Amino acid sequence: MKIGQFQIYTGNGKGKTTASLGLALRASGAGMKVYFCQFIKDQEYSEIKALKLLPNVTVEQFGTGKGILTYREKEEADEACARAGYEKAKAALTSGEYDVVICDEINCALMCNLLTEADLLALADLRPEGTELIFTGRGATEALLQRADLATEMHLIKHYYQEKKLPARVGIEM
Repeated sequence: MKIGQFQIYTGNGKGKTTASLGLALRASGAGMKVYFCQFIKDQEYSEIKALKLLPNVTVEQFGTGKGILTYREKEEADEACARAGYEKAKAALTSGEYDVVICDEINCALMCNLLTEADLLALADLRPEGTELIFTGRGATEALLQRADLATEMHLIKHYYQEKKLPARVGIEM
């Protein structure tokens, strides 16, 4: 790829990770090498299983497996996992090995004070010209949105979890 871009998918609506998964699928199908780094989460969700089946895709997760931080207090282990993920994403981005680097839920790591806005801006600044960089997750800051080449906000209008109390379903949300 000659010209890579910096993309952000944020907002309170569903579909941020799904958008990045679509990019990973498309890039893999085109023979590109993809690094998919997932922050905060540490479970073998269906999308992780599927990504591991794709050629040219490397998947790593950096979460404690203790659940979503909005429902519990953060711990030192959460910060250590986020920092480790940040360092691995930085290494992948600067290695020259990957055409696409996806930092899934990195905006949430920022929102939960596991990483700083300066960390994320510095990571974006390291993007080589020919590498596509994608950040996902709620809570992208105005500075990040301004730095991005493409920024999409997923806006929640209605969700069956709230309306019908329908829990996450395997193959659809997890």
